[in-house]
Amino acid sequence: MQITREGDYGIRSVLYLARQPFKKISFVNEISEEYKIPRSFLAKILQKLVKAKLIRSYRGVKGGFSLAKQAREISMLDVIEAIEGKMCLNICLVDKKKCSFSKHCPVSPVWAAVQVKFTDMLKKMNFEDLARQK
Repeated sequence: MQITREGDYGIRSVLYLARQPFKKISFVNEISEEYKIPRSFLAKILQKLVKAKLIRSYRGVKGGFSLAKQAREISMLDVIEAIEGKMCLNICLVDKKKCSFSKHCPVSPVWAAVQVKFTDMLKKMNFEDLARQK
């Protein structure tokens, strides 16, 4: 599994906002310049984060974006799933009918265990902790 560029940029965008004072409005151009993200691509990513209620958007001349809740309340999993959709390491974990090996598969429990550990780790990584790191 690989996080897409869109997912990576989503994480970086939330990290940028987490490093600002809470409720400070940041502009798309600021984030775009900081991480060298194409502005139009970033705008689409930010809208997904707004839809997931992780960030808030403000309209108008002084419009922009800020975190919708405290950075410690937003996990990496929240951001990845807002951008990428539900995390799933293998199709058999979503729909056993789509897997021709599901009836007698020794690998499926391994995928399930790895997914639990992976998602648990991402849930524990919050943006307050990430923002403190340099």
